[in-house]
Amino acid sequence: MSYPQPLTPEEEPAEENPAEAELAAAKLRLRLPPIVVICGSARFMTEMTEADLRETSAGRIVVKPAVDMKSPHGLRSDPVEADALKARLGDLHRAKIRLADEVLVVGAYVGDSTRAEITYARSLGKPVRFTHPEVDPGA
Repeated sequence: MSYPQPLTPEEEPAEENPAEAELAAAKLRLRLPPIVVICGSARFMTEMTEADLRETSAGRIVVKPAVDMKSPHGLRSDPVEADALKARLGDLHRAKIRLADEVLVVGAYVGDSTRAEITYARSLGKPVRFTHPEVDPGA
């Protein structure tokens, strides 16, 4: 899927989408800690792990990319399968953004994919923090 895409009804901000409002209410009822999703270039996987540790230590639930598509792995040996996997991972990461209460962008570089994730998160009304605020494309 290319970015940015128009929001589907399921992706509309909570004030416009009953499902989002239900999710927000369920999080409150369950007294869940804040959920933060980590975004950034795969070149910053080590920094993402460090950010995960800091955020978790601060009492937040953390979701982040789990697959580095740039590192060799048998799941990505076939180019057609690798492209399909990349598309599925993109969909999954957008679901993580919808689930999260906020986004943390890790790294000193923001490429096209991360920029699109930031745009997507902001279109959903999610707050976005940066480990390197100078790379904020909206600043």
